[in-house]
Formats: sequence, structure tokens, C-alpha cells
Amino acid sequence: MAAEPVDPLDALRGRTQAIREDMGGAERVAALHAGGRVTARERLDLLLDDGSFSEVGTFARSIRPEDAAKTPGDGKVGGFGRIDGRPVVAVSDDVTVKRASSSTVGGRKLKRLFEAGVTEGVPIVLFGETGGARIPDMMGSEGFSSIAPLVYPCLRERKVPFATVITGESFGASSFFAVVSDFVVQVRGSCLAVSSARVISSATGQTITSEELGGADVHARVTGQIDRIAETEAEACELVARFLSYLPSNFSQAAPRTLRVEEPEAPEEVGSVVPPDRRRAYDMRKVLRRVLDRDSWFELGPLYGRTLLTGLARIGGHPVGVLASQPMQQAGILTPQACDKAVRLICLCDAFGLPLIFLHDTPGFMVGRQVEHERLLSKAMLFKQAVVMTAVPRLAVILRKSFGLANHVMSGVGMDADLLVAWPGAEISFMDPSPAANVVSTDELEQVAGDVRPYGAAGVMALDEIIEPSTTRDVLRAALDRAAARPSSGPRSRPLASWPMCW
Repeated sequence: MAAEPVDPLDALRGRTQAIREDMGGAERVAALHAGGRVTARERLDLLLDDGSFSEVGTFARSIRPEDAAKTPGDGKVGGFGRIDGRPVVAVSDDVTVKRASSSTVGGRKLKRLFEAGVTEGVPIVLFGETGGARIPDMMGSEGFSSIAPLVYPCLRERKVPFATVITGESFGASSFFAVVSDFVVQVRGSCLAVSSARVISSATGQTITSEELGGADVHARVTGQIDRIAETEAEACELVARFLSYLPSNFSQAAPRTLRVEEPEAPEEVGSVVPPDRRRAYDMRKVLRRVLDRDSWFELGPLYGRTLLTGLARIGGHPVGVLASQPMQQAGILTPQACDKAVRLICLCDAFGLPLIFLHDTPGFMVGRQVEHERLLSKAMLFKQAVVMTAVPRLAVILRKSFGLANHVMSGVGMDADLLVAWPGAEISFMDPSPAANVVSTDELEQVAGDVRPYGAAGVMALDEIIEPSTTRDVLRAALDRAAARPSSGPRSRPLASWPMCW
């Protein structure tokens, strides 16, 4: 007796359900849940608007016949969806399939989705926790040659925003993706590294834990290779959504302006936050709360290069990038790490058309053997070059002190800022008079030091204006309104878009 024919639609639905529910095995899914973790598909559900996910490559599987039935999706789950109504491409490593190891077909899926995001002009979000290379796929010249090299993320030219979340132990491909991303979140308890602690121990004999090797605090404080730490994956998704809210979907669009403006707390009192004595510390975040739209400050790299604050914000609804000295940390002096953080933000803002706001209160660049050995010369000039090359509006305010090269890299005098203003108590000079007194005699210093007050600079038109502190927000907001109304001269130049994503 002939078997009843199977309805193709029923067969499709059955296979789809089995792959999407059981993934690499119901027992592996249960083990993730037992450990308080989520699956790759559940993670995408946390990020994307309800019902918006459209999967690509559901039926992908290992290229190796012996593994085909055991590798649904081949370790990657991805497709198209929406975040706050905006289209995105999102992909997640699936550790239930061979620990999401990099493989031939899985690599093709990643490449397909990444290139689709760039072609469609939508942001890309990657959740990474790959176990490294899948050795059987990559051994031998034929196997190695069949793996797609990670060229495509390096050719992105910041055409679309790219965010990566490190959710577990990430070695190899997902780690490489992270360092060429515009925004990186690491979930506490995960590891971001080239090779695992086990491989390092085997190759070198060095004993090290995953946390010591590439834990969240290592990258947030020491390497600067992540922008934020998240305690949970849900928090990581919230951070990604907020980051993207400041940016256009691609380089050809204008950055999204918020029509409803939340006024900050007591903007007229901003001057009272800054002590007149330049030797007294204060938290620049108190200034930001009185200048930026309420609750709009989104800090990047808060634990790295801490003498300079960098982040995204809004003023009058306009999204902006902010670089602000932090006198609470070593008087706001600039370090190699602060330079790295600054250049990263400048490149991001130049690529996606966000004006840059510079708030000065810095005694200059740090000096000493350690910073010289950390390539301070190169870092400082990279910072300066980025400022000179950027095509977006630059608005700078000198609050209290701004000396030497630090003044220049913060878009100060002679740097062709679109707006450069100072508070009446600001000090501007080649160097801080206090350490200068240790270099030359008091008599010589009195003869050559000159007046550090801003009126000298204003007198030779090196400043646009000296303003009352209470008007700072209004001055910046008016300048941003003018910049937004500029006549278009065709496609916007993006001179920093092809700069390296890391250095």
C-alpha cells in the first residue's frame, strides 16, 4: 500500500519548528536555560520589536555530510528585524551547535547578512560567543580556502552603524568583528579574546583565567576595546537600542532629531558648578546635566581614558558627539588612552553626520616616561589629525583652562572650529603658568607669559565670543540650529569613514 503523500507545506512547517525550537538539541537548550541563559533566537527576541524578525538561512547546515543532521543553522541565527520601528540586520552565534564555531556555511551566512545590511543601508547588530574555528572545516588547503575571510567588515567604511554584544566566551571571528564595530557591549562573565585560556596554556604554559584574559573589566579599564559593560543580556540589548537611536540608519541619511525637547536641570546655573580656582576639581558630568537635553547623555568608555568624557547626547533635539575634559580625574589632563577614545568618537560622528561638542578644562597633555612609551606623540597627533579632517560641525567652549596642544586637539584656537567661545574666567596659553615657573625664572616668566585671560585671544579674533556661562546651552543650541539649516552641496564628505576601526 502506497504511503500517503506528505504535504510540502506541512513538511516545511514541521522542519522549521524543529530547527527553531530544538536548535542544536533540546538538551542543550535546557542546559542554557538552567544556567540562566537564553538561546540565540531568544536573544534576538530581546533586541527586536515583537514579531518583526524575518530569519535568513534557517536550513543552513554543515558542509560536512557527517555533521549535516546535527548542525541546524550551522551555528548562526540571523535575519532582518526592527528596533523601535527601524529596520536592522541582526545575527547571533548559536552555542548549541558546536559552540558556534566558525565554519564554511556559517561563515557564508554571516557574510550574506553583513553585506545585506550594508546594501540595504540598515544597522547591523551581532551577538558574539563563538568557540573559535571549527577545525575539521578549516584543516588542509581546500578546507582553509573555503572559509570566507573576514574582509567584508573591514570594507564597511562605516556606511551603516555596526554594534556587537559579547555574550559568552568569544574567540576568533566574533572577537574580530567586535574590534571593528562602532559600539561594543560586553556582558559581565563573558570573555573577549583571540584565543582561549586553554589554548594559551597549551601553547605557552601560562596559566590564566578567562576573566583575567579578556573579562569585561579588562577591556573596559585596560584595553579600551569595549564601550560599555552590561550586567545582563537584556541590559545589553537596551544599550544597543539606545546607541542606535542617536544615529541615522546609514551614512546618506540625516541623524534623527528629537522633536520633543526635554530641557535640562537649571541650565542658567551651569557657571556655579565650575570653581574659579583651576586647581579645584569638579565633575564635568554636572556641567553636562545643565547643558545637554535632560537624560540624553550616553557615555562611551566611561572606565577608560577617564580624564576625558566621550559620548552621545542631544542639544535641542539635535544628536551630537561630546568630548569633555574631566577635572575629577588628574585635572582633566590628556593621556594616550583619552586620545584613543576621542578619535573613536570623532570617526563615528564624522561617518554619520553628528556635530561635535568640545568642552575644555584641561592643563594639557600628561608628561613622563610611561606616556612617552605608550606612544603619546602618535596618539596626540592622530587626535589632532582627526579633528582637522572631520567634515561635521565642531563647536567648542573653553570653560576654565585650556593650554598648549590640548587646546588645539579639543578644536581650540586656530583649528577652524565652526564656533569657538570661552567663559570670562577661562585661561588660554601655551602652557599652564604654574609648571612654566619651574622651567624659566620668575622674572623671565613675568616678561613672556602674557595675559592668559580670554580677552587677548578674543582681541585677535581667535575666539568668536566670550559668553556668560549661563548662556552656554543657548549658544550651542543656536549654532546647531544654524548648522542644520545649511544649504546642501550634494553628498556629504566623510573623510574619516575609511579610517581604521581600531589602532
